[in-house]
Amino acid sequence: MAVNVYATSVSIDNLSRHDMLAWVNDSLHLTYTKIEQLCSGATYCQFMDMLFPGCILLKKVKFQAKLEHESIHNFKLLQAAFKRMSIDKIIPVEKLVKGKFQDNFEFVQWFKKFFDANYDGKEYDPLLSRQGQDVAPAPNPGPQRTSPTVPKNMPTPQRVQHNIPAMRKNPSLSRNGGSDAEIMELNQQLMELKLTVDGLEKERDFYFSKLRDIELICQEHESENSSVLSSIINILYATEDGFAPPEDEDLEEQAHLDQDEY
Repeated sequence: MAVNVYATSVSIDNLSRHDMLAWVNDSLHLTYTKIEQLCSGATYCQFMDMLFPGCILLKKVKFQAKLEHESIHNFKLLQAAFKRMSIDKIIPVEKLVKGKFQDNFEFVQWFKKFFDANYDGKEYDPLLSRQGQDVAPAPNPGPQRTSPTVPKNMPTPQRVQHNIPAMRKNPSLSRNGGSDAEIMELNQQLMELKLTVDGLEKERDFYFSKLRDIELICQEHESENSSVLSSIINILYATEDGFAPPEDEDLEEQAHLDQDEY
């Protein structure tokens, strides 16, 4: 069983964010540059494998996690490993997956103390243990949805190029009351919006492709006169105000675009 530790303002070794990142990167052969990138939960899962071999199946860990629901999956594995090893620390999953610095920094501070209390110094090859999988650092966190609402009939997604020009310093703007700090803040907001839009588009395309696969399966077995298939097809083709089924030509064009992309 694991040695439990309890973090307080007195007991925590106040390592800087740079020292903490250096420890994580050196221990697991990673290239993280921000504490916020720990929000995927993958690193903690591998640390548990390092401390207690067999307490977690690394093949189930989503090392490439970039979306919030993928990070939640990793933290659920971590929670199960904590329970298995009788670790009574409560993992604030909902806070950590949001990618805020303070929440992730406090948790990694506690985890470092927990690691030091349980590590026996044995050799560990992090690359071999995760079978060569790269751990993709999570992007700068922005507002994300874990369970997006999909319309009953989703229109064919159109790929749109989002070219948001960076705001350049304008001397006249500064003279009229716009400070450099305000310009930098607006630039930051624009970048966060772009990341949010990109994430939502990926989720939209992901769920649309699933609906399209279901539709193709239903069409292949349409001749079987199954009531279940009929119900599924009715749901797929149901319409609401403001939505219309995509034309066959649009679907064929989309399929060609997907083939060209891959």
